[in-house]
Amino acid sequence: MVLSPVAGSPGPVPRRRLGAHGPEVPVLGLGSWNTWDRMSRSDAVALIRDALAHGVELFDVAHYDMGPHAENARTDLIFGQAMRDAGVAREDYLLCGKLWLWEYPRKGFAEQLAVSLDRIGTDRADLVVVGDFFGELDVRAVVRDVAEQIAAGRFTSWGVNNWSAADVWRARRFAAEEGLTPPTFAQLKYSLARRAVPEGEPFAELFADGLAMQASDVLEGGILAGNLHPQRKIGADPGDIRDRIRDTYPLIARVAAEFDATPAQLAIAFCLTNPAVATVLFGASRISQWQDNLKALNLLTHHPEDLRTALSATWVDADTMNPTGTER
Repeated sequence: MVLSPVAGSPGPVPRRRLGAHGPEVPVLGLGSWNTWDRMSRSDAVALIRDALAHGVELFDVAHYDMGPHAENARTDLIFGQAMRDAGVAREDYLLCGKLWLWEYPRKGFAEQLAVSLDRIGTDRADLVVVGDFFGELDVRAVVRDVAEQIAAGRFTSWGVNNWSAADVWRARRFAAEEGLTPPTFAQLKYSLARRAVPEGEPFAELFADGLAMQASDVLEGGILAGNLHPQRKIGADPGDIRDRIRDTYPLIARVAAEFDATPAQLAIAFCLTNPAVATVLFGASRISQWQDNLKALNLLTHHPEDLRTALSATWVDADTMNPTGTER
């Protein structure tokens, strides 16, 4: 299928490697949580086609059915149907799925994948994120169970979400000892406001060792784009700093205006100034929103150093979060 970008929009999106053991991916990726269910079927198809035309073939899609996400969301079902409506072949996009640890090992990875992949309408992902656990975890068992699914052809690379840096090290070292596939990226909350964990020393050492970052929640559920009080469910609030993030928005808006950009473009470009970031995930529920966010790449090209200097005062979690990922 040959696709062309919408006239007047930026060209192909640059690519970075998702960790030393991971694939090359576009620096922008589209997430699914409460996204595809907020647009019409035809708009979803148009957005997917335009994303692919720009070389953005990375889609983060999950089945939300466990722990705090036991909500029977339909975004994965809608995404799968939109891909079929768009006529996109499975080999033409990268699927990043989720494996949840809320009910693990009672609900194992093979069972989870069978359900989630069937809902999308495929038999494999390309990447998965293993995440959302707090407390004790048998890291070795997780690495072995992930390896079984890789051997079964369900996916080829994996990352983690809401793991401590120490547990990521354990997983990588055990995988090396056993000749298994190590986690190649960490999906971390990272934004203009939340920097303590992604930019802290524990993860910096992992990034120096070849791990990559997949930046998520970069718009804080829309707050950093100007929707200060979202009516939909948004991500967790580590450190209980969301009101402080809202308080920084006027400054963010002023800085964006100085760069002749939108706050959303500013937020996305900021994350990409960090060389550890391989890709930034965000949701878009309108094609105009998607096309606007694409222009963050122009900002990144022309003002990478100026952005970080101008946004030094928007960091608000330094006194609430330890770089290890725990609250102070």
